[in-house]
Amino acid sequence: MRLILTAHGSADPRAAETTRAVAQQIRVLRPGLEIDVAFCEKSTPNLRDVLADRRGPAVVTPLLLASAYHARVDIPAMIAESDADAVQAEVLGEDPRLVEVLRQRVVEAGTSPQETGVLIVAVGSSHEEANTRTATLAESLPGDWAAVHVAFATGPQPGVAEGIAGLRAVGVGQIVVAPWFIAPGRITDRVATTATAEDAVMAEPLGGHPLLAATVLDRFDTAIAGRLVA
Repeated sequence: MRLILTAHGSADPRAAETTRAVAQQIRVLRPGLEIDVAFCEKSTPNLRDVLADRRGPAVVTPLLLASAYHARVDIPAMIAESDADAVQAEVLGEDPRLVEVLRQRVVEAGTSPQETGVLIVAVGSSHEEANTRTATLAESLPGDWAAVHVAFATGPQPGVAEGIAGLRAVGVGQIVVAPWFIAPGRITDRVATTATAEDAVMAEPLGGHPLLAATVLDRFDTAIAGRLVA
């Protein structure tokens, strides 16, 4: 069974580099596992092309945090069109391991928890359920932070500037903007510009962390177990 690690895709090359870094971390955790990297759009190879290479059964494992359009529509359609022997795994979601990586990124930004407010910034989705799940991160981030709020880089409110203003309004002086993104890209660059303008510190995205790779493997294994039961 091969793992097809499938990311969103971006015109920014840093996104594809991060996806391949995650794939390499998976290889370290599970030597011998056959892994292909694919993208839904903009980057190559496209998932359609990878599925066309029928080398036995596969699990298309989304490198996606939220169950938004790509996970709910694009990937299932590509699998169905390909007629490949493939199933789709669940998205990564608000897994505790990823929340721990987020905490590490905030700490790496060089701040003192008791004096710091954290603004978790996600991309935002037209799918309200995905936004609601993302909002739960404010309650699950470990650490004794002064306050933790959630904002969205696109789509629903509050936006990044509004989120920072909300933390200021509750008396927080030092603010870290923590991107709930796997890879850097044009959107995170815009978030960083806003953070700088608002005198806030910008943390790094989750990146190719071993805990992220472990979460991907968990989704892969769960999909295989479900396939066997079916």
